[in-house]
Amino acid sequence: MTRLPSALDTRLQRESGVTHFEYWVLTLLSEEPGHRLQMSDLAHKANASLSRLSHVVSKLERLGLAQRVTTQGKRGVQAVLTDDGYLKVVEAAPGYLDAMRRFIFDGLDADQKVSLADLTEILATRLTDTLTRDGATDPPQT
Repeated sequence: MTRLPSALDTRLQRESGVTHFEYWVLTLLSEEPGHRLQMSDLAHKANASLSRLSHVVSKLERLGLAQRVTTQGKRGVQAVLTDDGYLKVVEAAPGYLDAMRRFIFDGLDADQKVSLADLTEILATRLTDTLTRDGATDPPQT
């Protein structure tokens, strides 16, 4: 469970200069209209605390990959993907997808891939149900 994120971190940092979590945040922003999202909504989608996300967005700002903006008439701050941030996502995506394929899927036959999908869904549902039942305020995205 801990080796895959570490392997992805190593590969992404070597090839693209960002961590796995930074890449995930950039990717989430790239999928939003206008490449922007309220920080609290982004934290929820990224399964991160607002504090952790704030630190990551600060780093992405220093790298010129994202910026924070306030929207007049709205509460809170939005994270916005810069043009360089979008280019970083496009640049990193092939290596990321290749790593996921090599690390996970190349070693599985068709039946094992179906089993992995089934097990992943079961585990994600159980985790969400357990966190919700135990009073977690922000169950993870599945």
